[in-house]
Amino acid sequence: MTPDQLIAELQAFEGNDRLFNPWRERCREYDLFDDAPQQKAARLKAHLDNPGARLVLLGEAAGYQGCRYSGITFTSEAMMLERALPRLPRLDHRLTSRERPFREPSATIVWGALYELGLQDSTILWNTLPFHPIKGEALSNRTPSTSEIKLGAGYLAMLLAMLQPDVKLIAVGNKAREALELIGVTPYAAVRHPAMGGANQFRDGMRQIAATL
Repeated sequence: MTPDQLIAELQAFEGNDRLFNPWRERCREYDLFDDAPQQKAARLKAHLDNPGARLVLLGEAAGYQGCRYSGITFTSEAMMLERALPRLPRLDHRLTSRERPFREPSATIVWGALYELGLQDSTILWNTLPFHPIKGEALSNRTPSTSEIKLGAGYLAMLLAMLQPDVKLIAVGNKAREALELIGVTPYAAVRHPAMGGANQFRDGMRQIAATL
């Protein structure tokens, strides 16, 4: 499995009124460019093209503040405008038509911890469900269903097959942990999700994991 093959598998999934596929569909409300899905796929490929990765940080599902428009888990439009990320140049243009760029607070905390610990170049960001579960409108998030988590399991298996066998899988938050238990993926470590006052616990958990590498 290669990044190109994994992305092709993602692009093959046809979204519906409950699941939006960022790498196949253009968001008519906010994506600025007709080729927005292709741009997101290119960014995801650059992110995944990391044969030396040692960690996979696993979130729950793509959300509208981050992956829906950036194409990368725990990564927002605002963040990419403000700084370059590993294997990705700093954006020199807007991605969406929203008055202000989409900003995901958890993304800022996650990347901040990775840079603090020197793990930014050796980490892959992913979701148990790579697609965006919506409640009928673009700017909405919902908890994935059991069947959707099982759908995401296939893509997670492809990702893990692409990486080195000793890569460490880290569930970020209870939802990601529960998803891994549901689909029987082991072993894994777990850290507190940075949202809802969990930033310091997330950082502490990441420091403990970094100390074991």
